[in-house]
Amino acid sequence: MWNKGDKVSVLDDDINGVVVAVNGTQITIETEDGFVMNFGANELLKINETSNLMDAIRRINVDEIIKEKTIPAPRSFVKERKEKKEVGVPEFDLHIEKLVPNKRGMSNYDILTLQADTAKRHIEFAIRNRIPKIVFIHGVGEGVLKAELDFLLGRYDNVSFQDANYQKYGLGATEVYFKQNSK
Repeated sequence: MWNKGDKVSVLDDDINGVVVAVNGTQITIETEDGFVMNFGANELLKINETSNLMDAIRRINVDEIIKEKTIPAPRSFVKERKEKKEVGVPEFDLHIEKLVPNKRGMSNYDILTLQADTAKRHIEFAIRNRIPKIVFIHGVGEGVLKAELDFLLGRYDNVSFQDANYQKYGLGATEVYFKQNSK
């Protein structure tokens, strides 16, 4: 198929040249710039002097080349581990956009009061229904809502809290644990 003197083009590079040696599927070419390079037979395209490169490309099965050159995506075996007691932990987003359809006309005081009241309702609901853990998403911002939430949580007995999982929430969430008494 390949003969000495054939004009060729490299498929993956902008290199054209002439075949100077053939050794099985190893083809040695001399480029137009005078360099001698080795390529596999499947990396070259024979160019006839009378035809142009586009005609030669049209004869190639492009899908087959793309399939050959595409690196398959590696399968991911990494799974997020969840503790058994972490199944279905309720998350409550305290961002004002999640609480009201339109915050227009609300002062910063009104917004903070609504967020604190919402958090208080969720805390009391969790205590009443013996939910062991909840997560409040408060965002990072200037830390005003987080400080208010910390103050509110500090007023409850049998409640402990800490920053939530950084990988999942970043710095903008707090985990709240409720120590349940057996009654």
